[in-house]
Amino acid sequence: MSIKVEHLTHIYNKGLTYETVALDDVSFEIETGAFAGIIGHTGSGKSTLIQHFNGILKPESGRIFVNGTDITEKGIKMTEIRKRVGLVFQYPEYQLFEETVAKDIAFGPTKMGLSEEEIDKRVRDAMELVSLDYDIYAGRSPFELSGGQKRRVAIAGVLAMKPEVLILDEPTAGLDPRAHREILDMLEKLHQLEGCTVILVSHNMEDMAEIADTIIVMEHGKIVLQGTPREVYEHRDLLMDIGLEPPAAMQFTRLLEEKGIKLPGSVMTMNETAEAILRLLRN
Repeated sequence: MSIKVEHLTHIYNKGLTYETVALDDVSFEIETGAFAGIIGHTGSGKSTLIQHFNGILKPESGRIFVNGTDITEKGIKMTEIRKRVGLVFQYPEYQLFEETVAKDIAFGPTKMGLSEEEIDKRVRDAMELVSLDYDIYAGRSPFELSGGQKRRVAIAGVLAMKPEVLILDEPTAGLDPRAHREILDMLEKLHQLEGCTVILVSHNMEDMAEIADTIIVMEHGKIVLQGTPREVYEHRDLLMDIGLEPPAAMQFTRLLEEKGIKLPGSVMTMNETAEAILRLLRN
């Protein structure tokens, strides 16, 4: 499932005093099976962009192709597109409402008209993917769970629809460091096991350096950089100009270079930094 965007423009409050161009002639392509990151500060257009991928928002102009199908054409059944493109909003746990975890996860598959057997299988599979033991959590109220567990339940509800593209808007926002790490590990496992295309919206540069294959940087509704994390983070000055600091590991190696210490290779994560320091010490 690839996503291709051509000259996409979206305007809020068009023709009014508070007219805002949220997306301005945006074009890019995310290949099938990629783990793509979209980064930028609040107001850069990230959330507006992803809400076009399953038709929640309609563009002012431009086209969006989901696996070759132009979803901006008239007559396209967006209900079918939304089965294939799953979107997890910020703080998705606020959308939990059923009396048990299993019922909440089953809501989407039930609306799809699936058999009880298939619904039960999807609930169990989704809970396994997000590392929630069915026997322990299925019958519990989602409102009794921790913040990280609630978020897993909300994500499982989308996974139970078996989307081919999974889009997540700041999925680690507001979580403590342990829950933050658990969500990232879960997403990596999901991408590896299911092979679906994952699009992660975040402003966390460390997270993107660690798990994304490709990164799109947005500012004022435009794409200002696109490439692999290593390619994007080489543009340190541009990132700093728009208020995005490179990962801490890259900042640390820059400080070392200013002191005359050059680490072997190019590092983006703390693990890579530690390995580079060890190689330097061995030499």
